[in-house]
Amino acid sequence: QVQLAESGGGLVQAGGSLRLSCAVSGSTLRISVMGWYRQAPGKQRELVAYIGRGGNINYADFAKGRFTISRDNAKNTVYLQMNNLSPEDTAVYYCNAYILTQWGPPGRDYWGQGTQVTVSS
Repeated sequence: QVQLAESGGGLVQAGGSLRLSCAVSGSTLRISVMGWYRQAPGKQRELVAYIGRGGNINYADFAKGRFTISRDNAKNTVYLQMNNLSPEDTAVYYCNAYILTQWGPPGRDYWGQGTQVTVSS
């Protein structure tokens, strides 16, 4: 029932910007933390940033000062604004949402299919 749909990935030149969006669909959603992860070829998946329902935010060191995460609770959507991109940012970016069940905590993690971000030099 729950699905995460990412959009906004693509090919950009170094120094460019992209804005990723992820809309969560489902019935009677209780979304807690939402976040973005990324995985480059041959590397493990790593956290980019996450944001709680009340707005608490955490960024990976490489994202600080360049990326901005935000969410619209009414739209069940999380965004990632990425500025000053470099080739090192090339990866598949995955949306993540921790959603509580109808019975309350604990909940479970849901993942999107991923969107490709490629930064050329």
